[in-house]
Amino acid sequence: MPKTQPASWQSWSPLQYSPRELAGDLTGGLVAALIAMPYGLAMAALMGLPPTMGLMTSVITAPICALLGRNPVLIGGTSTVTVPFIAAAVQAQGPAGAAKITIVAGIFLMIFCVLRWGSYITKVPLPVVSGFSCGIGAMMIISQLRTLFGLRIAAGGSMLDQLWNAMVNLPSFNWQVTALAFTTIFGAALCGRVLPNAPAPMLGILAAVGCGSLFGWHDKEVGALSLSLPPLAKFTWSPADTLQLIPSALGLAIVTSVNLLITSRVVEHFRGRHQHLKRSDADRELGAYGIANLTTGLFGAPFSVGIPARSLANVRCGGSTRVSNIVHAGFILLFLTAGSQLVEHIPISALAGITAWMGYCLLDWSTWFRLPRMRRTDAVAFLLTVSSVLVVNAAISVALGCGVYAVRWLYDRLTHSPAAPHAVVQS
Repeated sequence: MPKTQPASWQSWSPLQYSPRELAGDLTGGLVAALIAMPYGLAMAALMGLPPTMGLMTSVITAPICALLGRNPVLIGGTSTVTVPFIAAAVQAQGPAGAAKITIVAGIFLMIFCVLRWGSYITKVPLPVVSGFSCGIGAMMIISQLRTLFGLRIAAGGSMLDQLWNAMVNLPSFNWQVTALAFTTIFGAALCGRVLPNAPAPMLGILAAVGCGSLFGWHDKEVGALSLSLPPLAKFTWSPADTLQLIPSALGLAIVTSVNLLITSRVVEHFRGRHQHLKRSDADRELGAYGIANLTTGLFGAPFSVGIPARSLANVRCGGSTRVSNIVHAGFILLFLTAGSQLVEHIPISALAGITAWMGYCLLDWSTWFRLPRMRRTDAVAFLLTVSSVLVVNAAISVALGCGVYAVRWLYDRLTHSPAAPHAVVQS
C-alpha cells in the first residue's frame, strides 16, 4: 500500500496533503475521466437520453460524493445496473421520467441512510465480496470483447450472449483494432509490474496512441464533444406517477445500494484494506449518494452509482484522497471544452483495453488458487456469486451468495442439539 495514502477515511486533512498525493490524484482523476467519457455517453444513449447527460451525472455528483462520502477514491457515474430502470421511465414519460425516478430513488437512499440499513450490507461475508469482485471483473472483460477485437456484432444482451457472439465472430476480428487494444493492455500491465507507482493505464493509452501513429493502425476515436450546462428539469407530478414510479424507484434504490456498498468494499479490498467498514461509513455513503442523485435528478441527468473501472483506475494511477474525485469531474469538463482536441484522437479500443485490464485485475486470482482449500460453504458462496453476476445481475448475486450462509446456518440449527449453540457461530 503506498505510504501516501491516509491512515483512515476520517483522518485526512488538507494540512497533510503532499505533492506526491497531488500528483497521484491528478493522474488518477485524469485516467478516470478518460474512461468515463465514452461509457457515460453510451449509457445515456441506451437510456434514451441525450448522450452528454451521462457525463453530467459525473460532473454534478462527483463534488458532492467527494465532500460527503466516506470512500475517498470511489468514483461514481452512470452504470449498466441503472439502465433498465431509467430506460423504462424514459420510455413511459420521456426525459422527465428519468428526472423523476432519479429524484425519488435518491430520496430512498437518504431514507436507507437514516434507518441505518447500510450496516447490514457491510456484513456481507468476504467470499461473497471476492465473488462479486471476480464477477464484475469478468463482466468488464466480456463487455469489451466486441470493441477489443473490432467485431461487427450488435451490442447489448446478457453477458453470456455477448461472450457467445464474440466467440462465434472472433475469426472476423480487425487486427489493427486488436493490436491497439492489446498494446494498451500490455503497456499498462508492464508498467504496473515495472513501475508500480506510475499511472499504468495512462501510459498504456499513450503507448497505443504512439504505436497507432507509428504503424498506421486505425480505429474509431473518441471524437470531439461539446457540453452545455442543462437547465433544471421541468416536469409535473400526477397521482398516477405514484403507482408507476415509486415501486421502480424503490427497486432502483435497493439495487444501487447493494452495488454501491459492495463496490466500495471491493475498491478498498483492491487497495489492500480488508477490514470491515464501520456502520457510519456505509450509512453515510448511502446518504452522500442520495443527496448527489437528488441533485443530479433536478437537472434530468441519470442516476449515479460507484463504478469499479473508474475507481480502480484512479487507485492504480495513484489517487488516494477526495481530491481525485473532484479532479475527475474537472477533467471531464476540461476535455469537453478547451481540451477536446487532445481527447478526440484517443482510440476507443485503447479505452476498452484499459477497462479489460482493470477487469483482469479484479479477478482476484489468489482466491481462485485457494479455492480447493476453502471451506465448502465459502467455496460454494464464492462460485455462486461469480456465476450469478454473469447470469443474473450484480445485486441478486450478492443475495444468492449470502443465501448460502443462511442455508448453512439453518442446517446447523436443525442438525445440532440446543445444548451446543456455539456450533452455529462457526457458520
